[in-house]
Amino acid sequence: MKLATFNVNSIRQRAGHVARFLERAQPDLLFLQETRCTAEQVPAMEFEALGYRTHAIGQQGGRNGVAVISRMPFEVVAEALPGDAEDAQARYIEVRAGGMQAAGIYLPNGNSGGEAGFAYKIAWMERLRAVAQDRLDAFIPFAVLGDFNVCPTGADLAPGALPPTDALVRPETRARFRALLHLGLTDALRALHPAETLFTYWDYGAAFETNRGLRIDHVLLSAELAERLEACEVDTMPRGEAQPSDHTPVIATLR
Repeated sequence: MKLATFNVNSIRQRAGHVARFLERAQPDLLFLQETRCTAEQVPAMEFEALGYRTHAIGQQGGRNGVAVISRMPFEVVAEALPGDAEDAQARYIEVRAGGMQAAGIYLPNGNSGGEAGFAYKIAWMERLRAVAQDRLDAFIPFAVLGDFNVCPTGADLAPGALPPTDALVRPETRARFRALLHLGLTDALRALHPAETLFTYWDYGAAFETNRGLRIDHVLLSAELAERLEACEVDTMPRGEAQPSDHTPVIATLR
């Protein structure tokens, strides 16, 4: 089984990138972030022609947005992160498929809106931890994939790529990410590539060519799924295509 995540930075502009990725990598379950449209505007028919069913959560005004694209049968468990009924930002989708539950997330960046924006990021991470704790306490095989907007350690960004005051590297942010790992979730990429320099995001301009990147897209697995982990890779091919997203997919293969 292949699980994948891809921040597309506008699905309407990158539908071709996603279709080519589906044809080439053939993931069983792909989570998208930053679709930047309403659910109805996601080009699901294009992916259906390749054998994939899509379920999208969108927002008016071209902000946020997440989706799941699957060639396996799935049931939608949640269309928003539990814990705050008034939070209408389209950042979370959770499905039941293949004997597990998997959540696709677009975690708040935290750099806009001043300290209130950063507080929202931290509160969101605490709610995510509570959800993960609930799933693990129920012994549900559980995965969380997506754009976490977190560089967990100094090894996860190019030297000097971000100042220490950036919300992606602030101590409070990294502590909340570690709290997820302390629950028993495994960072799939680091589990298999503990010392490699691997990035999933490069700003536009020369950052990709000079490998001045960040590792902010992650796959976290519960113990049951981590035991089945065979491979986890960053697929840089979509980032090298014409008019790419600034992110690239991460793929985890389970036996």
